[in-house]
Amino acid sequence: MNTIESYTFGTIIIDGEEISHDLIIYPDRLDTSWWRVQGHSLAVEDLREALEYGPDVLIVGTGANGRMRFPDETQEHIRSCGIELIITDTGHACEVYNELKDEKNTVAVLHLTC
Repeated sequence: MNTIESYTFGTIIIDGEEISHDLIIYPDRLDTSWWRVQGHSLAVEDLREALEYGPDVLIVGTGANGRMRFPDETQEHIRSCGIELIITDTGHACEVYNELKDEKNTVAVLHLTC
């Protein structure tokens, strides 16, 4: 059920699969081809599919050092959809995801570097 086993800068292991690029974790699948239009900034269009999934909670991992920008207008759009938003560095985001994934419909978008 998409359990994050470990995360280090640039690499995440989910259910035994090692992934070395940014991704979206859905309850039923992984999107390992996820990339943002503006690189280190998160726009609504980057999250369209995740939002259409209709999660109760969206966890955003902003990188090992929290450097991915998450503009206020993107955050406001997500909250206006009635989605609980958790924004934190990717290491902590992984921990929170594992805690919530069995309790709520949870999607995580994770930037694995910076």
